[in-house]
Amino acid sequence: MKKDPVVNATPICQHRIQAIKDAMDVLSGKWKFHILGTLIEGNRLGFMELMREVEGIGTKMLSKELQDLEMNQLIDREVMDTKPITVEYSISEKGKSLKPIIDEIAKWGAAYRQSL
Repeated sequence: MKKDPVVNATPICQHRIQAIKDAMDVLSGKWKFHILGTLIEGNRLGFMELMREVEGIGTKMLSKELQDLEMNQLIDREVMDTKPITVEYSISEKGKSLKPIIDEIAKWGAAYRQSL
């Protein structure tokens, strides 16, 4: 006979699990934290500047990740009225709220790497 979950069955735990799933859906992938961290530190950057900063990312992947981040309101995209058209990306207010989380993940990652 299969037992029902005990620890994760509480409403509080279910709420936390759903919140973590939601966060991971928005932030998942190899590049999102790198892009967000770059925009937090770099203020406003154009597409090619981001390409140079996020080493190893391709143009299609950068474009896709920027669209996802913009759709989730973590970055702002501004189209400049220039010839040729210039697009600049910046961190949004909602994206800025991730700075302490990114800082803590970086600290944890450094400590983990050092412990190996």
